[in-house]
Amino acid sequence: MTNRLAAATSPYLQQHAENPVDWWEWGPEAFEEARRRDVPVLLSVGYAACHWCQVLEAC
Repeated sequence: MTNRLAAATSPYLQQHAENPVDWWEWGPEAFEEARRRDVPVLLSVGYAACHWCQVLEAC
């Protein structure tokens, strides 16, 4: 399963392309979708998952 980040040009974003979260890149499309759905925008400032986070993500 891949999310929208699979098409990202950033290597950092691409490493989260297999993440089960439906991430959107920063941009007008993400804000437009949040407005349309009337949901908050949750911002990930970036992270590098530790080993155990990666293990849990794989479950």
